[in-house]
Amino acid sequence: MSDHLRAHDAALERLRLLHPKLIDLSLGRMHRLCAALDNPQRRLPPVVHVAGTNGKGSTVAFLRAIAEAAGLRVHVFTSPHLVRFAERVRLAGTLITEEHLADVLERVERANGGEAITFFEITAAAAFQAFSEAEADLCLLEVGLGGSLDATNVLERPAVSVIAPVDHDHREFLGDSIAGIAGEKAGIIKRGAPVVVGRQSDEAFAVIEARAQALGAPMQAMGVEFDAWNERGRMVIQLEDRLLDLPLPSLAGPHQIDNAALAAVAALQLREARIDEPAIAAGIATAVWPARMQRLTRGPFGERARAAGADLWLDGGHNPHAAAALARTVGDMAARDGRPVALICGLLANKDVDGFFAAFTGLQPRILAVPFEADAASPPGRLVEAATRAGLRAEVGEGARQALETVLAGDGPPPHIVICGSLYLAGEVLAMSESTWPT
Repeated sequence: MSDHLRAHDAALERLRLLHPKLIDLSLGRMHRLCAALDNPQRRLPPVVHVAGTNGKGSTVAFLRAIAEAAGLRVHVFTSPHLVRFAERVRLAGTLITEEHLADVLERVERANGGEAITFFEITAAAAFQAFSEAEADLCLLEVGLGGSLDATNVLERPAVSVIAPVDHDHREFLGDSIAGIAGEKAGIIKRGAPVVVGRQSDEAFAVIEARAQALGAPMQAMGVEFDAWNERGRMVIQLEDRLLDLPLPSLAGPHQIDNAALAAVAALQLREARIDEPAIAAGIATAVWPARMQRLTRGPFGERARAAGADLWLDGGHNPHAAAALARTVGDMAARDGRPVALICGLLANKDVDGFFAAFTGLQPRILAVPFEADAASPPGRLVEAATRAGLRAEVGEGARQALETVLAGDGPPPHIVICGSLYLAGEVLAMSESTWPT
């Protein structure tokens, strides 16, 4: 995915060259750089630190919306970005300006002194530096990869740690063992700091629970100390001492009930008087998180689909767990109106493509596999082979725009269309019009 050129692009390109590996899980380089910056991670407002395989970004989006509905000023660090790098750093509610980002990157680069450091590490340090210089009431940090050795884990004492559902992803870094992956995610738990845990497999839960107990970290786990469900078009959260009756989440898909509940319980753990039930309700009903079952109605793609009477969605879930959630969401749509489903799909070559497509066998969508701008993009033909092995009908498309035209030209009622599989692909689509850039 190509970034739109900005004042800081030259700095970002220099930073990419400082360390040959895109990802190299270690905290030594990050500790050194933070020390050179006088440890900005120690000068932050109360922090909620969020890890997990799937749902951590949505959980952060709900947390931000809840806190802002309560009147709090919120810093947010997330990754990756979709169109512009500045999307990763939100200062007291507003995306960092290009000029401010260029300035802080230049200062952090100077402090680094040309030493080896990964791109994610130096940009995380830049976020900490920017956060430490701006007033806010709360800071939300999303883990980049794993947990224990992620650059964000230089944080010494979070107000709350949150672990969203754990599943297989990034096997080349985290391995194939669910217990091992859960151990990495549980590395963000800190002594005595409360931890809120999303719905987990028994294997993952046992590892996380053991870590929390070893560190004396009070734990609230979904399915144990609290739970959530859809009841007559409302979202109900059952806590140990109260019941919250809330609107359904603004983000599409039944799995978002779990993410919203995880955020609500984490918000309550802050013991902030302004975070009351009306604020939680308002946040859950208004949260925005681009490219996660995002309804696209503007820009060239959205306008073309709307003109043809089709609904178009954008989703960046890229592993089997995320694909299963997507299949349930789109399956519910198709069941309501009987219209067909089409997926315009692109994935990175290191993803579990067989597991991804297996999630859709019950839905039997039409699939068009497309290329996109990323060095590690999987050839569309390989995706077609994987979809075919899963018993699905698939074909190669020249690109997302051409694939959309192919789908819209089909016979029958206008379909439910999802452009899915990679955030790089989603970013390409959003980048085509400023009207769809994340803000």
